[in-house]
Amino acid sequence: MTFSERRQQDRRASRRDPRNADQSWFGTRAAEAEPIDMQWFGDATSPSVSAWSEAADGDSRFLTRDLGRDSAPSNGNEPTAFQRLYRVFLGARAAVGVALIVAQLVAWAFGVRPPAWVVVLCVLYAAVALVMWWAPKWLPQVAPQAAPQAMSHMRSPQWLATIGADIVCFTALHLVSRSSSFNYVALLVLPVLMAGVMTPRLQALATAALVAICLLTVSWLSVLGGADAATLMAEAGLAGMGMFVIAALAGELAGRLAREQLNSKGSLELARQQAQLNRLVIEEMQDGVLVVDRMGRVRAANPAARRLIAPIGISRPAPFQLRGVKAWESVVRTVERAFTEAVWPEAGRDVLLNFEPAAASETAAQVTQRTLRVRIRFTRRRDAKVGEAPEEFCVLLLEDVRSMQARIRQEKLAAMGRVSAGIAHEIRNPLAAISQANALLAEDAVTPTQQQLTRMVADNVERLKRIVDDVMEVAPGLMQEVRAIDVNAQVAAVCSDWARSGGVSLGERSVLKVDLPTEPLGAVFDAEHLRRVLINLLDNALRHGSQSPGAVHLRLAAINDHQVQLSVASDGAAIALDVERYLFEPFFSTRSRGTGLGLYICRELCERYGASIDYQLRAPHAVGATQRNEFLVVMRRQALADADVDATAGLRFSASA
Repeated sequence: MTFSERRQQDRRASRRDPRNADQSWFGTRAAEAEPIDMQWFGDATSPSVSAWSEAADGDSRFLTRDLGRDSAPSNGNEPTAFQRLYRVFLGARAAVGVALIVAQLVAWAFGVRPPAWVVVLCVLYAAVALVMWWAPKWLPQVAPQAAPQAMSHMRSPQWLATIGADIVCFTALHLVSRSSSFNYVALLVLPVLMAGVMTPRLQALATAALVAICLLTVSWLSVLGGADAATLMAEAGLAGMGMFVIAALAGELAGRLAREQLNSKGSLELARQQAQLNRLVIEEMQDGVLVVDRMGRVRAANPAARRLIAPIGISRPAPFQLRGVKAWESVVRTVERAFTEAVWPEAGRDVLLNFEPAAASETAAQVTQRTLRVRIRFTRRRDAKVGEAPEEFCVLLLEDVRSMQARIRQEKLAAMGRVSAGIAHEIRNPLAAISQANALLAEDAVTPTQQQLTRMVADNVERLKRIVDDVMEVAPGLMQEVRAIDVNAQVAAVCSDWARSGGVSLGERSVLKVDLPTEPLGAVFDAEHLRRVLINLLDNALRHGSQSPGAVHLRLAAINDHQVQLSVASDGAAIALDVERYLFEPFFSTRSRGTGLGLYICRELCERYGASIDYQLRAPHAVGATQRNEFLVVMRRQALADADVDATAGLRFSASA
């Protein structure tokens, strides 16, 4: 059931509720109003929403003060609509009382002496009206504000002190001054009008009937005194009918006003909740959002934007000024250009931020440059005059270009990996058929030429199998539970096997130099996958390095209590910059027969276990140390179980093995 359907159903139920018959229009409408369910909007008082609201409070255009005031939950001190109307009628009664006294004084000044009873009634009515109007404002504990229930019965003190007192006083004035030129009949409109607005419909009609009876009674008394019966009774009847019309119209207008007020409050509440929802969404956005005016003042900024425009950490919350900060000069020029051109490319433009270097202790964590992709949207002014710019604010959507490029690259690699895995899976079956057919042909090969051809087919089949295995290795699959392994023992075993299978001699003059810790070292990785990564790095180092002793240097050490670093360096020629940027991308290779999947698979395997692999070009740090190309694998350190330590205690690398 929608909110509007539920509201209509509640309205019909409230009309059928007998309790609502004793309430005024505004009392019934107020009872129908229900708070809107906030479960879809979350907690409006959450810290993120509050922070964004505080930032937006610098300018009322983001959320007008009227909206914030009218839709805010009322505390116990704010008057309701019924109480405001009640105060208006009390003020009108006080004004009528003062006007009656002034009228008597003016008549006295012009030589017309009013009857004593008229003066007494006017003074008493003015005194009561002024007290009723003054007491709720200054003495709320003595005369509290009236409620709809207080005016729903003719026996209630509020009804008797206002509508009842008016009917009695104005009827008495009309009765006492029958022979004078003053006509007090028009004053009876005030209690009828007040009854039509402040009381239920049946009670308002009863009030009009009471006033009509009073008019007819006064006319009947005048007829008994010798006046024209037809004229007086006709005038009283017409006045009584007018009172009924006034009561009915006042009640209908009051009901319409109550309905409009209820709809207005519902719309304001929805608007307030929607504004809070928008702020919450913007607060959690990964893209930065800045709202900037023509003077370069930031009116609102979400945390992502405050992080992007700061060299380290996060900048101060809005509002703040962009001008005057050297690092933000490019952003200021961008805003000025946007307001000048009043248009901006849909794809955005790149803006370079240059930050000043910080202290020496902070340079390691500080960024000196950052390129931002800036997209701009404008807010339009509807009240802009001729010759004025229609743009009041511009909204800057910021995104780090490096993050955007990394995301695009990851998406491309993921798509390529899925396609490659599918192709590799389809290649397996025909490749197995080719291998079997070649094996059958090799059995019948007699001549050297035939044997050579079958060996060539077998070699290429094995090569294709390795490529398919490499592609399938990094294909998406179920992540198995892994535990810590002794990387010290595993690296020692892999180096021994690699040297033995590759024909690399071990010893002091060996091309491979290994530095391992003396104690077991635990890290999170799979043993077989670590073997694949390490063999790939050793193969590349040996292939591109010289054959001199110590050309390939492997080191394993613990960086801290949380990380373990494995380093494989070689003394080959430095990798060019145009090659370095594509080292870990698939199908990129500098060899004609290379698949370009080795380092890509190493990176994918490392990421499975929360590790990282990277390349760096380092200068020789000691005499005789010529290794320049270095690949670093950083793994998560974790303590080993006693059983794992005992199982790997005998695996150690020996240079003389």
